[in-house]
Amino acid sequence: MRRSLALASLLLLAACAGKQQRPVSGATAPIASPPAAVTTPAEPTKPPAVTRAADAGVALVDLPALPEAAAALAAFRKSCAGLTRREDLSGLTRPEDWQPACTAAANVAQGQEEAFFRAQFQAITVAGGAGFATGYYEPEIAASLTRQPGFNVPLYRRPADLIDVPLGNFAASLKGRTVRGRVQGNTLVPYATREQIAAGALVGRQLELAWAADPYEAFFLEIQGSGRLRLPDGRVIRIGYDGQNGRDYVAIGRLLIEQGRLERGKAGMKEIIAWLRANQADAPAVLNANPSKIFFRELKGDGPIGAMGAAVTPFVSVAADPAFIPLGAPLLVETTLNGPATPFQRLMVAQDTGGAIKGANRIDLFLGPGAEAAAIAGAQSSPARLILLIPAAAAARLTP
Repeated sequence: MRRSLALASLLLLAACAGKQQRPVSGATAPIASPPAAVTTPAEPTKPPAVTRAADAGVALVDLPALPEAAAALAAFRKSCAGLTRREDLSGLTRPEDWQPACTAAANVAQGQEEAFFRAQFQAITVAGGAGFATGYYEPEIAASLTRQPGFNVPLYRRPADLIDVPLGNFAASLKGRTVRGRVQGNTLVPYATREQIAAGALVGRQLELAWAADPYEAFFLEIQGSGRLRLPDGRVIRIGYDGQNGRDYVAIGRLLIEQGRLERGKAGMKEIIAWLRANQADAPAVLNANPSKIFFRELKGDGPIGAMGAAVTPFVSVAADPAFIPLGAPLLVETTLNGPATPFQRLMVAQDTGGAIKGANRIDLFLGPGAEAAAIAGAQSSPARLILLIPAAAAARLTP
C-alpha cells in the first residue's frame, strides 16, 4: 500500500507540474492551509520562477522604524510554539534560530517592544522586497445547524476518506509539497470536485456541519477559510478550515473578466456577488469553475485560527507563502489600503497561508470580522514592499 501511494502521489505531482503551481501545502506538512482571500484582477498571475526564498535572492538591509511593534510582539509570542519546532520551508531559518527571540519575548517591558525586535532580528529582503497585498476577513453569514426552509446550502465537515500525502516522506526533493485524494483500491485518486460535491458526492454521509442561507455568501466564506455562522435563534458560532479537496483554486473574478462579464478593475467580491445574484441561471457553472472545495470544523474560543495554530489578529497577521516567508516571522509591510487611498505601514507577523498566496512577497492582510472588514478586503489590491525580520543566527549564515 505504501509503495502504491508513493507512486500515485508522484504521478499526481507530475500532472500538476505542467501548470507550474505547487499544491497547497499548509503551515507545515501535514497541516493544510486555508484558502486565500478574494483574488482581484490586478493580482499577478505568473507563478514564481523559483521555489523558495533561499534561491530567490536575499539581501541584508538596514532596519527602519517599526510602527505598531507592541501589537506585533503580542502576535509573535503566539507563534513561538510553532516556530521552535517546525521546519522552515523557505530555507532561511532553522527551528533553533528562533529560540533566543522567543525566550526574550516573554519578558519585554512595556515601551521596549521595538528595542526587542532590533536586538533579536536582522532585516532582509527576498527578491528585492517588491510584492503585492490583497486582504481577507472573517465573514458572518446566516446559517442553521439543521436543514430547514431557507437554509439549503450545506457546509461540510472534512470527509474521513480525504487523505493528505506529504511528498517529502518519499523524496527529499519534494519536501514541503502535498497532494490530496482518496484511496480507491490500492491507488490514490483525486478527490471529488466542487461540481461533483454539489451534485451529491457527499450526500448521505452525515458530513453537513451546518446549512447556509445564501449560496454566494457560503462560497466566499470558503474563500476566506473561516467565519461566523449567525443562527436563527441569534447565537453565533465560529467555524474554521479543516481541509481542502486537493483541487487547484480558480479565481472566478478573473474568469468573469476573461468572459467579458465583468470589467477589469471592477471584479472584487462585491461586484462578483452582485453578478451572481443577477445571473442565477449561469451562477452554478461559474462557481463550479473553481473546483476547490473547503471543509470546516466548529471552533471554540478565539479565532479565526491561522496556519500556525494560533488565532490571527486584525491588521497584524498576514497570510504568506511559507516557501518564501517563514511562518511566524515578523515583517514590515508598506502598502496602501483600498487601492491608493490610505498609506499603510506597520510591523506584522506571518501567521497564515492561502491557496492563492504564492510566490515571493505575496501577502494577504487579515483585516478582521464583519461588514467593514469585508469592504476593505474586497477592495484591497495594492503593490507592497516587504522587509523580513529573521533571527540574528539565521542572518549570519547569509553573510558571505
